[in-house]
Amino acid sequence: MKNYHLYIIYTLVAILFGVAFHLHNSKEKSSVDYNEVIIHQSSGEEMKILIPEAHARIFAIPEKISFSGEKVPMDLPDVRERFEREIYVNAYWQSNMILLMKRANKFLPIIEEILLQNGIPEDFKYLAMVESGLLNVASPAGARGFWQFMPETAKENKLEVNDDVDERYHLEKSTLAATRYLKASYGRFGNWTSVAASYNMGMSGLGKRKAAQKMTSYYDLLLNEETSRYLFRILAFKEIFEHPRKYGFQLVENDLYRLPNFRELKVTQSIPNLADWALRHNTNYKELKIHNPWLRSSKLTVANGKEYILKIPVN
Repeated sequence: MKNYHLYIIYTLVAILFGVAFHLHNSKEKSSVDYNEVIIHQSSGEEMKILIPEAHARIFAIPEKISFSGEKVPMDLPDVRERFEREIYVNAYWQSNMILLMKRANKFLPIIEEILLQNGIPEDFKYLAMVESGLLNVASPAGARGFWQFMPETAKENKLEVNDDVDERYHLEKSTLAATRYLKASYGRFGNWTSVAASYNMGMSGLGKRKAAQKMTSYYDLLLNEETSRYLFRILAFKEIFEHPRKYGFQLVENDLYRLPNFRELKVTQSIPNLADWALRHNTNYKELKIHNPWLRSSKLTVANGKEYILKIPVN
């Protein structure tokens, strides 16, 4: 419901941007670098937003796009419209996109390397963005982490999930688990577009829709709204990230977030109190939990023959 209201607001803002664009083109170009958009709220008050001119225009939607080397049929009217919708929703939601771009600098290099090592196209890094915004979020249904694994699916893909440890929150291990799922899906469907769609609705669900509708292409299927929009959200993130200036985003290197340098400590015995352990290793409980979010309690139980690697930031 919260997301629905946000979309309504940003859709209204997008419409206002379009009006501002046409008004701007009907006048002589001025030296003003910003456009003022006024939103009339239900309370009767006016909310004013200053928008860079780069955003106060209708974007030129590319004629040719692809996902993981597979052509997107932009000649189909509904395909073009669905892609355009996600471009506007995400490009005009500037605060969210700016934060995502800054945050991506911390995590995408790690994700890209694991995808490459396991034969998964790089475009699947944008799937993680759609799933979680590169945050360790939790869904009402019980999915967790960057890749939004449900508990049983996580365990099927070799992730540990218990009271002390939940490796759905472990970036490297959960990304590796995602590659296992993506490979299995590719083995079933034979194309990466269907693999991406199956990540949202499940291999079984997508397979049933293909069989019932007697179609093999994602773009020829009538699906629920979430899966229908899913791939186009991925494509929108890809387009905006690959051409940020076109959409008004001009971040420089110093704007981006970075992970600290780490030292890694191997743990082979149980830790009854993580706060005490952190202090003994010249860090604190907050830093320990931030950089090892898979630690889900105040202790760590280590079974015989088991070991864990804890990351400690180097100041």
